[in-house]
Amino acid sequence: MPKKPKDRLPTRAARKRGLQLALALFAASLCGSTAGAAGQDAGAAPAKPQAAARPPVGEWQSLFDGKTLAGWKETPFAARGKVSIQDGTIILGMGAMTGINWTNWFPKSNYEVRFEAARLSGSDFFAGLTFPVQDSFLTWINGGWGGNVVGLSSLDDNDASENETATVAQFQNNRWYSFRLRVTDELVEAWIDDQEVIGVEYAGRKLSLRPGDIELSAPFGFATYSTTGGLRKLEYRLLAPPADDAKR
Repeated sequence: MPKKPKDRLPTRAARKRGLQLALALFAASLCGSTAGAAGQDAGAAPAKPQAAARPPVGEWQSLFDGKTLAGWKETPFAARGKVSIQDGTIILGMGAMTGINWTNWFPKSNYEVRFEAARLSGSDFFAGLTFPVQDSFLTWINGGWGGNVVGLSSLDDNDASENETATVAQFQNNRWYSFRLRVTDELVEAWIDDQEVIGVEYAGRKLSLRPGDIELSAPFGFATYSTTGGLRKLEYRLLAPPADDAKR
């Protein structure tokens, strides 16, 4: 019967090789954990995107790509209608109030806005534009109070039907109108189909929004009231401040 081999203790060289292997495995494990933690940190704190550069003065900038609501969000009006896009048009569906708010940077003064709008159904305002004037806000109402009133809400706490900007316009359903708004450090002016309908100096005046849901449209947004409205060709551009104009 063969003899059972005797157990041998590892030699000094073998022990040294085992220790080196253990240290190598530990180092590899430590490096892997550090890399994983670094990867997790990078994922948890991504680099912040750079703010969009201000556009050049005088160059029209599109606010609507004709296909999506990129840059816009639905205004959280209660009992609002559906917002959709059809054939290159933003449709603000029938509701108590329906609207959209611009979510990107927008100037507070020295700018122009132009757009086209149509009342597709209903009989009240279809192109209510809330916009900044310095650190305040106003709403340009088009077709309010039964369908015909145009004006700014509010000046010295008087809404668009009660202050000197109030005018009457006969808007036909399903007809497109062109609108242009200009805000400078001194004036608010507005045109419908190239006819000036508003021109008011606001120094020393109280500028505010009519209390209620329309306040949700600030700082820049469109709204309809009990009406289906269409919007298209939305653009804005920066204007040179009046002081710069005087130097030219």
